[in-house]
Amino acid sequence: MSETSIPVKDIAVKDNERAHEELRTQVRKLCQTFDDEYWRRYDRERAYPEEFVQALTEAGYLSALIPTEYGGLGLGITEASIIMQEINRSGGHSAACHAQMYTMGALLRHGSAAQKQRYLPEIASGRLRLQAFSITEPEAGSNTPQIRTAAVHDGDEYVVTGHKNWTSRIAQSDLLMLLARTGPLPDDPAERTKGISLFLVDLRRIRAEQPETLVVEPVRTMFNYATNQVWYKEMRIPPDSLIGEEGKGFRYVIDGWNAERILLASEAIGDGYWFLDRAISYAKERNIFGHPTGADQGVQFPLARAYTQVAAADQMRTRAATLFDAGEKCGAESNMAKFLASEASWQAANVCLDTHGGYGFVDTWDVERKFRETRVYQVAPVNNNMILAFLGQHVLGLPRSY
Repeated sequence: MSETSIPVKDIAVKDNERAHEELRTQVRKLCQTFDDEYWRRYDRERAYPEEFVQALTEAGYLSALIPTEYGGLGLGITEASIIMQEINRSGGHSAACHAQMYTMGALLRHGSAAQKQRYLPEIASGRLRLQAFSITEPEAGSNTPQIRTAAVHDGDEYVVTGHKNWTSRIAQSDLLMLLARTGPLPDDPAERTKGISLFLVDLRRIRAEQPETLVVEPVRTMFNYATNQVWYKEMRIPPDSLIGEEGKGFRYVIDGWNAERILLASEAIGDGYWFLDRAISYAKERNIFGHPTGADQGVQFPLARAYTQVAAADQMRTRAATLFDAGEKCGAESNMAKFLASEASWQAANVCLDTHGGYGFVDTWDVERKFRETRVYQVAPVNNNMILAFLGQHVLGLPRSY
């Protein structure tokens, strides 16, 4: 661990306000060594911020959720969400590394003892990276049970064939979480989640022994996300790649969705505070018509409104994380946190852009970069309309809509 990391003893106690503030301070210190120009350059080149991810790894932050017995920090979602929030609030982009946080749950909860012992210490030390999750397919989209990528038994191995259209950071990962069908697609909608399995694939072995079975095509997006289309062409993986029981993979993925929602909400909240910080500072300094623009209610009121939205989302995220760490049900809270945070960050983004006027569109002011980055949270990892459908059915008791 680097000198910027926090000793485990200082942050191991959950719900410790002083420890959490110390964690925020230390993450900010690390992030301050990667200035706006760093992120601007990598965005311009659509390149992976290797130095930043390596610094986080060496500081131990990407092993926050790994138990101490495997060399991790043994912390909870609350602390992990603080790390993600502070990265984005500092002007960085957590997309380069967030998957190592939210993919960890499947391995921790459902992996075998042998899998945990084999991989977790290596991930915690930084010798291995688990940054890629391969789920979404062109024909299925958000309807995950309709995936068709198949993992078929052939002797002692599985043979994987299929196409995934969003698999981010696979080029930067040593390990890959892969969702595939090990059974036929059921005709009965009530059985639609059956026959899906989750695998942890060692990409080092694939690249060394059968590179022709893995075709990766980079996809250029409106912001720097290191995402790809992937084709699996009779890729052979050993039976010990299977996570948990065959056919129950969809349930394992669902188990991790609440953590994913909370962590992505934290990133959006971090963005929201970044936009507010920048806009408030500019509104105080920009002096035209004989006074700072921040004195004008047309500037001041939208900023105040955006702040209330970000702060409210922050409270819901905290509530969801607290429930999650206590082992309580938090599906509604996690989804609401993601919804509120993504809407609030977008509102703050627009207010920040309005406050800066023409300068907001100039890349050297960084507003337009963060503007592009924060837009994704309303769409991914789940569209906000899907969250409304979940709340309508499971919280309000309305008829199922899809």
